[in-house]
Amino acid sequence: MDNRAIGYIDSGIGGLSVVKKALEQLPNEQVYYVGDTARMPYGPRQPKEVKKFTWELVNFLTDKNIKLLVIACNTATATALDELTANLDIPVVGVIQPGVQTANKVTKTQEIGVIATQGTVNSQAYYNGLKKVNKANHITQLAAPRLVEIAEQPVKDTGVIQQEIIKILSPIKQGNVDTLVLGCTHFPLLASYIQRAVGEQVKLVDAGAAAVSVVANILKEQDIQHESLTVTPQKHDEYYTTGNQKTFLKLAQSWLQTNSLDVKHLAIQDGCLILNK
Repeated sequence: MDNRAIGYIDSGIGGLSVVKKALEQLPNEQVYYVGDTARMPYGPRQPKEVKKFTWELVNFLTDKNIKLLVIACNTATATALDELTANLDIPVVGVIQPGVQTANKVTKTQEIGVIATQGTVNSQAYYNGLKKVNKANHITQLAAPRLVEIAEQPVKDTGVIQQEIIKILSPIKQGNVDTLVLGCTHFPLLASYIQRAVGEQVKLVDAGAAAVSVVANILKEQDIQHESLTVTPQKHDEYYTTGNQKTFLKLAQSWLQTNSLDVKHLAIQDGCLILNK
């Protein structure tokens, strides 16, 4: 047993879609989450910059003695997973490979769509992964950075949003895919809109949810699960943002469907994240 927290990092609130699955599947596990909303989105940034930001988030969490790290961001996974895995002495789970494996199992026609940030698309991580597991897979990729912006804002006019998402995803609709990978952890927050845009016949694959299953297996295999909450005191989850604290809290409460969240602000100073008292 190991009662230390699991750390989650993302460029914004998108990683909360991964946390939501973790809270459902791993209710005993303590959550430490950092959303770098001040510098969101990561998708258009250069890989070197994304890697630098990612390490800043990771260093903050490793200083808090986490037992496992989840890179709840596809762009950061594509850019920094290998380096983090090689340099950290705790398990590191990204969201791309679990998404690849799930999509390959789900597809019946080998026509797979991937929607992601520009950075993830440019990395070819999903394309190469899907080709590696099955050369017959035909992949249609689409960079959809506007979806990140939509997900980060409170919903105002659902009809307008639906029409915009239909327009954005028209290349996927025309691609005749039977499976669509949500290759950005922001996108499950818009799953209902995306499903209507591409059609009910298309199976959506939540890469972040697939990653949580990998986490569950690691916890069991390495015997580092948190003790039952009937044995230990109630766990205390912690959420941090580099951006607007009130906006993050409002969106996090909405997506996680709870009013009891502890959200703290982190200032960015000389390459370090400093907790504002």
